[in-house]
Amino acid sequence: MTDIHVPHPSARPTTDQDAVLCDIERRVLWLSTSMVHYANRIRPNLTGLKVGGHQASCASIVSIMTSLWFEQLRPGDRVSVKPHASPVLHGINYLLGELDESYLTTLREFGGLQSYPSRAKDPDPVDYSTGSVGIGATAPIWGAIARRYVDTSIGNAGTGRQYSLVGDAELDEGAVWEAILDTSVSELGEIVWIVDLNRQSLDRVVPNIAAVRLEAMFSAAGWQVITVKFGALLESLFAQPGGQALRARILDMPNPEYQRLLRCAADEVRVRLPGKQPDAAAIASLIGQLDDDALLRAIRNLGGHDFNALRAAYAQIDDARPTVIIAYTIKGNGLPTQGHPQNHSSLLTVEQYEELAANLGTDPSTPWARFDHDSPAGRACAKTAERLSRKKVELRTPPTIPSDLGRTPSGTSTTQAALGRALLDLTREAPEASKRIVTVSPDVSSTTNLAGWLNKVGVWSPNERHNWFADDAETIMHWREKPTGQHMELGIAETNLVGLIGELGATWSRWGEPLFPIGVMYDPFVERALEPWSYGIYAGGQSILVGTPSGVTLAAEGGAHQSIKTPSIGLEQPGCVSYEPAFAIDLEWTLLCCIGQLGRPDGNSSYLRLSTRPVDQLLAAIPSDPAARERRRRQVVAGAYTLRRSENPAVTLVGMGAMITETLTAADRLAAQGIKADVVCVTSPGLLFKAMQARHGLQDGPAWILDQVFPADQAAPMVTVLDGHPHTLAFLTGINNVPGCALGVSKFGQVGSLDDVYRYHGIDTDSIVRAALDLAG
Repeated sequence: MTDIHVPHPSARPTTDQDAVLCDIERRVLWLSTSMVHYANRIRPNLTGLKVGGHQASCASIVSIMTSLWFEQLRPGDRVSVKPHASPVLHGINYLLGELDESYLTTLREFGGLQSYPSRAKDPDPVDYSTGSVGIGATAPIWGAIARRYVDTSIGNAGTGRQYSLVGDAELDEGAVWEAILDTSVSELGEIVWIVDLNRQSLDRVVPNIAAVRLEAMFSAAGWQVITVKFGALLESLFAQPGGQALRARILDMPNPEYQRLLRCAADEVRVRLPGKQPDAAAIASLIGQLDDDALLRAIRNLGGHDFNALRAAYAQIDDARPTVIIAYTIKGNGLPTQGHPQNHSSLLTVEQYEELAANLGTDPSTPWARFDHDSPAGRACAKTAERLSRKKVELRTPPTIPSDLGRTPSGTSTTQAALGRALLDLTREAPEASKRIVTVSPDVSSTTNLAGWLNKVGVWSPNERHNWFADDAETIMHWREKPTGQHMELGIAETNLVGLIGELGATWSRWGEPLFPIGVMYDPFVERALEPWSYGIYAGGQSILVGTPSGVTLAAEGGAHQSIKTPSIGLEQPGCVSYEPAFAIDLEWTLLCCIGQLGRPDGNSSYLRLSTRPVDQLLAAIPSDPAARERRRRQVVAGAYTLRRSENPAVTLVGMGAMITETLTAADRLAAQGIKADVVCVTSPGLLFKAMQARHGLQDGPAWILDQVFPADQAAPMVTVLDGHPHTLAFLTGINNVPGCALGVSKFGQVGSLDDVYRYHGIDTDSIVRAALDLAG
């Protein structure tokens, strides 16, 4: 990659304040570039694999982040930094005394600085984990709602803006616009996005990134739009004869053509810049008055690199609505590779690195030097560190969650209906704990049996709103919006829901106030939400995700609304325990257990897969003896329990969730043929798999549940059945190394009656009996 010598755009400050800020800006550029350089060019690399890093992406936002941190931020503000700018964040934290020098050589090293900002893993302050494109950018939106919720329901969450520093290519992500367009967002005046508009993506200069179009899209969503196009030098040229022609030429110029100018020496710029339009002569005359240095600085003098232009933008922020600042920048600004169409992940050569050092007045042999404490820049760093200092968060212990509410359900019910009843019971049996629960749904509260809960606790809103249907006798679900409400309703955008419950589940670490967020959505759409929910778990958010109704049991809806793969989430998702209860009491016990894992440093998230399949609750055979009941509860939350035990069984039938009725019926039919069958109800395949791993010494944890539910002396050929993919339970035969047959759903669903659909997928009672007979043979 060829390069040309260019002066740094901020090389000529106009005030003492700007001079100090320019010194800091240069040092941040140097530090961020050096971290990537050291990781790739100096640190031993025995594998030969590229370590990577994004020097050009860092350089494009150095001016913005320097301006923001050293002049604008307040202690209560929070910032989401675009993923590829993590070295810039670490460089700033280092100058502020928040990061030890020893970490600067550890970028992308095991146990060192993470590739992208991480609240959980980085050693220095990180407000939001980013890296999953679009998810980190929108996190401050949900963080703002979470802070407001804590403030209105509990208090003492403080104030502050929620900034997102976003790369322009990140705006291609659909999750970004789903969040922006949610009706709740237009009232969040603390939201400020700064778009780093450098017009480049990973592979190229993007030809059609149009700021005007972005401005219109944000404005249509109710956002204040501030565009920072040019710096003071260019603005001064625009005021001179030929200046308006120059302005029009730059604005009308295709992105690739402008980027190509950045790669040109001054004499070539003089030829290319005027173009061939009628005003070319006026432009040529204007730039002819500039020496080469001034010309090169002028063509690079975009607003995102001009401190006065940025200050003016910050001063215009309207705190009554969200704001987006679209700042024109140069990718690789100040680097020898600036403007190159493939500079996204390219690395400076040793020669280019040394050239950069010469331009910035730094010493490559001592790359990590801080400013002298008595220097203007050193004093500015100390003053900023003091201004941004935050009080240590005092963690409040979550209220105690009861393990059993004492009810014994009877009659016929569904696990989906049991969810709403359990939440209501909790308001009576554990009111302090219940006050910390906040439910969220994407416009499906009535169809997921949350109406009773919603009527009881109300809908959360920062301000009370009149319910015009309060006196309508035929209105079953009452939409009472008030600051004390405990339910939030979003539009039909599952990504928004999991983003919100992730931030609601992080309030314990941000403000010391634990919440118990429960998100409820149709199970077929859990897969759509899984990646951003997983990222929220990675970032430290603890929540409960409920998928209901689930499986092909939703027979009348057809294949489009029948989930197949979601049962394996608990097997594969780190930081999450998954349950699929069969009975209402199983739902109650597992829900209480899941809530008890929230809002604490050692906590985790949970996924509950529920059903609208009516089940006779007497089939649960809940023990009446208190000790036996507690034993059953412990087994339920540990992953499985025995429903029927036989002496010398010929087969073990293992059912889960909605399939427990067919499993028990199959056992009865086998018994009528003289074939004894044990029946096991699985509630959590993931916990059983962990127990197997623990038994083999592959991870820490208890294995007692295997001995109680699958004792070796009861080992028999095994049939497993669930309303989901059969591989979810197939591993259970390995507990005692028995033959097995795994029944489940492995093809797209069909619409029809429950019997027809179950028969089609081979999970009906006949299929279970046939499989058992084949094994018992």
